[in-house]
Amino acid sequence: MAYAAPLFYHDVRFVIELILLVFALIIEGVALVHAITQRSDAFAAIGTLPKGAWIAILGVCLLLTLLGFGVLSLFGLIGIAAGLIYLLDVRVGLRDLHDGRGFW
Repeated sequence: MAYAAPLFYHDVRFVIELILLVFALIIEGVALVHAITQRSDAFAAIGTLPKGAWIAILGVCLLLTLLGFGVLSLFGLIGIAAGLIYLLDVRVGLRDLHDGRGFW
């Protein structure tokens, strides 16, 4: 009996998961580095979690992603979500607080 499924689907899945892993690590790493380099009083000024809480959340997410739980696991998806929330919401608020100037 011949199967219609290609024999290389494991390779395709591996490449897709590797691309997603690199994407997740970049998102989480950039968010963590940005959170570390900001002033702690700026977080209170925009009305979000304190700097320590963001560093803890992003650091744990990055660590769990690096430990190999995978991007498609619950921990991986939470890590991507936390990184994107920080970059798309908190970072923008911090940038607006500083008049939009700066590298970040």
